[in-house]
Amino acid sequence: MKDACTTSDPLFQLLQPERRTAVVDVGANPIDGVPPYKPMLERKLCTVVGFDPQESAHDSLQEGRGPLETYLPYAIGDGSEQTLHVCSAPGMTSFLTPDVRSLSLFPLFPEFGRVVAAKQVQTRPLDAIEEIEDLDFLKIDVQGSELAVFRSGREKLSAAVAIQTEASFLPLYENQPPIGLLDTELRSQGFIPHALVELKRWVISPLLVNNNPRIPLNQLLEADLVYVRDFRNPQELTEEQLKHLALIAHHCYRSFDLALFCLAALEGRGSLATGARDVYLNMLPASPA
Repeated sequence: MKDACTTSDPLFQLLQPERRTAVVDVGANPIDGVPPYKPMLERKLCTVVGFDPQESAHDSLQEGRGPLETYLPYAIGDGSEQTLHVCSAPGMTSFLTPDVRSLSLFPLFPEFGRVVAAKQVQTRPLDAIEEIEDLDFLKIDVQGSELAVFRSGREKLSAAVAIQTEASFLPLYENQPPIGLLDTELRSQGFIPHALVELKRWVISPLLVNNNPRIPLNQLLEADLVYVRDFRNPQELTEEQLKHLALIAHHCYRSFDLALFCLAALEGRGSLATGARDVYLNMLPASPA
């Protein structure tokens, strides 16, 4: 078994994939909290290859990494040299220039997007990264450069089964691709939307709610969206793709329905023993929702 995994996880034991799930994290600096694949990493069910070109972020990732994690200081993009705009708020740092007009609409954002330094960085296409041997699950947070990364990794993404990406409803950067272009690109690569895991809204200036600039009303800013390999024709997915999709759906998103669908497809083609679906159902919490 490639990348043999010894684990007590009952779903992994039921599925018996050939290797751990391969996670790639572009923009791995965990400034927005724990990554979605943490439950799998804690159970030693996945490997992680992460990227962050900012020296402080890369050093922090290196210090805290475990034996199944690899972090590299590469900037992923279209392969050109670009200017990295380092902003006052680390989460705003981007290869795109902050859009002053957009930022001025929202309390705190003019300071968040204030550029404090700029440096030239050579980007590398995702398909050119030799350290990525397999890619099942891509998590990406690159502040407006997502489309360039998706287009640079069409070959490696052709086998992937899940992507979690940040997408903007309103451009916070100049020439930022809108959410519609990201959706069109991912659909063209065989993915469909599955889940909305985080939605960021903000209040429009000059109003403040309870004098707190962080209390939002209705204006949409950004969202973390999950796309999965189009499962409507499960016969087009390999056994390994179905197994890794089931593991990701179950452990990362509590999408027990999608995981069960994958098990049913595997059982139907004889890749799992009859009754595997019932075994899985018995694993679920009393209230799955």
